[in-house]
Amino acid sequence: MFTKFKLRDYDFKLFVSVLVIMIFGTVMINSADSSYTYKQRVGLAMGITAMLVVSVIDYHFICKFYVMIYAFNVLIMISVLIFGVNVGGAKRWIMVGGSGGIQFQPSEFSKICMIIFLSALLAWFKDKGMLNSARCLTMVAVSVGVELLLIFAEPDLSTTICVTLILVSIIYVAGLSYKIIGIALLIFVPAAGSFLWYIQRPDQKLLKDYQVGRILQFIYPGKYGEDMSQQNNSIMAIGSGMLSGKGLKSSTIATVKDANFISEQQTDFIFSVIGEELGFVGSVLVIAIILLIVLQCIRIARRAQDTQGMLIATGVACLIGFQSFINIAVATGVFPNTGIPLPFVSYGLSSLLSLSVGMGLLLNISLQKTG
Repeated sequence: MFTKFKLRDYDFKLFVSVLVIMIFGTVMINSADSSYTYKQRVGLAMGITAMLVVSVIDYHFICKFYVMIYAFNVLIMISVLIFGVNVGGAKRWIMVGGSGGIQFQPSEFSKICMIIFLSALLAWFKDKGMLNSARCLTMVAVSVGVELLLIFAEPDLSTTICVTLILVSIIYVAGLSYKIIGIALLIFVPAAGSFLWYIQRPDQKLLKDYQVGRILQFIYPGKYGEDMSQQNNSIMAIGSGMLSGKGLKSSTIATVKDANFISEQQTDFIFSVIGEELGFVGSVLVIAIILLIVLQCIRIARRAQDTQGMLIATGVACLIGFQSFINIAVATGVFPNTGIPLPFVSYGLSSLLSLSVGMGLLLNISLQKTG
């Protein structure tokens, strides 16, 4: 169950990189809204503990239970639809500890659960030489489809898109036939066109009106760009920081903090706070640290001792990379407004703990590298 290792083989570079970005995130949350600082500090301590514990548990042992992990994942995703707390018209959280307790977001842990499940499943089929078989493709399509439908039903479009990108990347890296990829693209392109045509119909039932507005805003910014006040304020906040920023807890009237022009600045728009208070230099530094973590994940994937480890490391790298890109793209107006946390930086115990578990898996895979 536990991995025997020598201390010198532990990947301290990755551990320190994650620790630095987590502490930095806590500092920025405290600057954005100090009322969230205590819970984030608790989450930081729990995250570090989880990362260290998981890092010494053999990932092969964890992957043995991939079917149970998937079943548990589906169960909690169904539970949130039944017992979840309704916030802003969406059921994405389960309240732990009753009123005034901690909100638990199953979809965040679902990302790690699906990475483990799909990596173990694809590795098994690949070892049997059946990766491109109808049986494998059917099992992958059904399991992934159920997961995406449950997330979409909350509704959580941004997480649905993010999870789709992660899982598709894992399937591609596993070695899916280019012939099958070509067939999938031939189906996907017209299906995507039909989807865009359908959601513009006044009687469409697939998406909420605000979700349709955000998609159309991205495709036709000139026609549907009138409801971008949040993002416009975010862009102004980032720009107002200029080169070196206004400083932490600046006393000047700031676009984000003091004027309160952006909601959820401690979560989805934390990058606006970074840009405003630390400027271009601070923003680039944050991006550089996240990029360093992603590159280290890719290095671990390349050196993993087996397909299972390689796919898990790839999935975690994609999770951090895609999610960071989407969050920053929203804050800078490149993507339509959609809520997704900046990994390790945004407030949120569910996100922090799930990512910590993911990094623990990476550290364990690194300990068992081939060379």
